[in-house]
Amino acid sequence: MKILNCLWVAGYIGTTFAITTNHLIKEMGLGWNLGNTLESYGTWINGVTTKDYETAWGNPVTTEVMIKTIKSYGFKSVRIPVSWSNLMSSDYIISPQLLKRVEEVVNYVINNDMYAIMNIHYDGGWFDNFATSEKEAFNKYEKIWQQLTEYFVEYDEHLIFESLNEEGCWDSIWNRYSNSGNKTKAYNLLNTINQDFVNIVRDSGGNNTKRHLLLAGYCTDIDLTVDSAYIVPKDDRVMVSVHYYTPSTFTLLEKEESWGKPIFSWGTTSDVENLKNDFNKLKTRFVNNGIPVIIGEYGVTAENKDKNSIHKYLSTVVQYAKELGICPIVWDHGQYFNRSTLTFKDSEIGTMYKNLSSNINSNITNDSNDNKSEIITTNNTTTTTTKSEATNSNDTPVTSNNNNNNNTPVYCQGCTVTGTGGDQSLWGWENNTACRINESICGTTNNVSNNNCVDLWYQCGGINYNGSTKCCTGKCQYINDWYSMCQM
Repeated sequence: MKILNCLWVAGYIGTTFAITTNHLIKEMGLGWNLGNTLESYGTWINGVTTKDYETAWGNPVTTEVMIKTIKSYGFKSVRIPVSWSNLMSSDYIISPQLLKRVEEVVNYVINNDMYAIMNIHYDGGWFDNFATSEKEAFNKYEKIWQQLTEYFVEYDEHLIFESLNEEGCWDSIWNRYSNSGNKTKAYNLLNTINQDFVNIVRDSGGNNTKRHLLLAGYCTDIDLTVDSAYIVPKDDRVMVSVHYYTPSTFTLLEKEESWGKPIFSWGTTSDVENLKNDFNKLKTRFVNNGIPVIIGEYGVTAENKDKNSIHKYLSTVVQYAKELGICPIVWDHGQYFNRSTLTFKDSEIGTMYKNLSSNINSNITNDSNDNKSEIITTNNTTTTTTKSEATNSNDTPVTSNNNNNNNTPVYCQGCTVTGTGGDQSLWGWENNTACRINESICGTTNNVSNNNCVDLWYQCGGINYNGSTKCCTGKCQYINDWYSMCQM
């Protein structure tokens, strides 16, 4: 890691890794995935910068303002999926600019007193090579983690390493549906990868000898992971990761496929009981035996589902997971939180997570916390407001001197605020509130030089030209409080 980050890291030295992994799970609270961002990949991208990849799947460049706003909705942890093969050399050396960029995003999380989980995600699917070219696959895997453990060695317990995503299963070795092939060989391959991961981290020294680690379950599937063939390395600072998109006909399926028909609602007594039975398996196999569990992904990614069913599904996952001592981390590739407007597309989901987080932190089991008093600081004056006064109808953070009920964002009081940068440089963070820099006072902060070809959605925000690239002949022109457009 770079020297400029050593000062803030040093601040944690005295208390670093003071808590057990079981206590860590409680501290992590509710989690959010930075989906479809640093894990974006594709040979069609042909990018030469990290930004080319980071924005390739439709999301804007990540900023600290986004992370601060996510925290304001009650999240205490952020999972950061990464495709390390992007810009990687042929001998598996990770691009220095990618390391630096991931470090910047990790710092956004940790500097705001949240927990960051960093992994190797799908990464182009090269994990399939473990079934066909095992030696070379291990060579690449080990080189990646050797570089990452060295680069991030000084980070404290707020940074968690995750061994891999959900690619730890190989149908060509053993097919779960037909039960054909060699089940023992398939499981032993993942068990070896996870043990190798633990060994690499521990052997790298420094803070990595005590770092909390997250180990992928088999296919990150609950039934396959609670199977006795899945072995957890003997280490007192490891957790197990599963993903939950059950039933997939509701959470994932949008049209009829050979394997199922989509369903559009969820929430019957039977639905809830099935979810609880699934989670109870995790408690019996792992939690009861002192092995913490993280649900690294859950959510409803399919469209055209019943709104109330989505709300009930998300809240039920959170409530029962936390009841069992499991940390849930919602998958969000942009279907929930709008990273351009810094609001939830469905404001009720944003409010739901605030209330769930508040109730969990207060050990309250009902949703009667809407009017709990909060302290809001504005212009160096501390006032007490109710929670309903802290957000407008669209869950846009507001200050006490600008309590509006429309789509107008909060303007910053000054021109120099924290968290600005990148393509979202009109947004900042002031007095613990997300705000927009007032251009009429501070001037334009996001000019585009003449003849500069840019993706208009990311450069100016709000106008999507079907992902096409156009050339600006002028600057980003102010249109209204929510977006600008590129003068052509």
